[in-house]
Amino acid sequence: MCPSEFNGSPQNGQGGRPAGPGYSGQEPGYSGRGSSGRGYSGGRGRRWLRPRRILGIIALLVVVILIFTGAMYFYLNSKLTRANVLVDYAGRPVAGAGANWLITGDDSRQGLTPQQQRELATGKASSITGARSDTIMLLHIPSNGLPPTLISIPRDSYVSIPGYGMNKINAAFAFGGPKLLAQTLQNATGLQINHYMGIGFGGLVNVVDAVGGVRMCIPQNLNDPASGLHLKKGCQTLDGAQALGFVRTRHLFATQDLQREQDQRAFVKALLSKMTSTGNLINPFAVIPAAVGSADALTVDSGTQLYQLAQVAFALRHPETTTMPIGSEPLLAVGDVVIWNQAEAQQLFHALNHDQPVPKNLITGSQVG
Repeated sequence: MCPSEFNGSPQNGQGGRPAGPGYSGQEPGYSGRGSSGRGYSGGRGRRWLRPRRILGIIALLVVVILIFTGAMYFYLNSKLTRANVLVDYAGRPVAGAGANWLITGDDSRQGLTPQQQRELATGKASSITGARSDTIMLLHIPSNGLPPTLISIPRDSYVSIPGYGMNKINAAFAFGGPKLLAQTLQNATGLQINHYMGIGFGGLVNVVDAVGGVRMCIPQNLNDPASGLHLKKGCQTLDGAQALGFVRTRHLFATQDLQREQDQRAFVKALLSKMTSTGNLINPFAVIPAAVGSADALTVDSGTQLYQLAQVAFALRHPETTTMPIGSEPLLAVGDVVIWNQAEAQQLFHALNHDQPVPKNLITGSQVG
């Protein structure tokens, strides 16, 4: 064999490869359609790009997601604390249109260590006699597409408590827990309560921390030793401890509880808006801790399911908010109790019970104090 056969001579034209029979002058498996590689037919990678294989992978992912979502739903649903709160009794109002929720925040310190109780200025649990609820709200979710309505019930509202006579409405919670409070509120409003949801001090702290804090805009410096709150003016993200202090603060305001109720409504809206935001819902590292923290923190009536709590969360993103109509200034406080304006209150109850728009003069809104 001549040396010229190996030195890239014009005889072979391929840098020394022999141009014998069956040799095309190309690398094996290469179609010769340019350097882009289109037409490559010898590798296995192209098989993964076949439409049927891609559809199979997508279908498998969908099945896995559905199984995980279903398992998570039943897990969270099982973690809810349920109580026999809503019971039938003689004279209970008949069900009206839409759904009515009783929402309470009580002074339960469950989940808080003694050190946390000191840091949060909640007072020692051993020094508290009976359960108390300083946050009482009524949420109406219409069935006809009207906006939800969130109403604060002043804790000092002077009402008739079954078996105890006239007293402040939060005394009903102290006397008989949420069951007696629900009966008292139903009798006072003529509205049937369909669902109950309650949360304690420790639960609120844990939920806020689980969602990574809640952004609030504070119009003035707030320093309240009674609630352990120290916030500077401006927009900021509140952690669980700060949030608890914020919704408890009342001594800094001229209208005391009435301003605190507005702050509570504004905070609830901000919290639920974050929990149900698109960015939070599509982020498993955000939505799962938030969901688990919420399920651990809540007490609901025995008939409430997780999907109904999700409906509440979305309803509270953009509700109309107000406080129960109260008497004119001379009647605001009678022996440290709050008297409802019965004429306006009846207008409000009638609108809610029939899924009608609430009169605009009864919607006071929520401004942070």
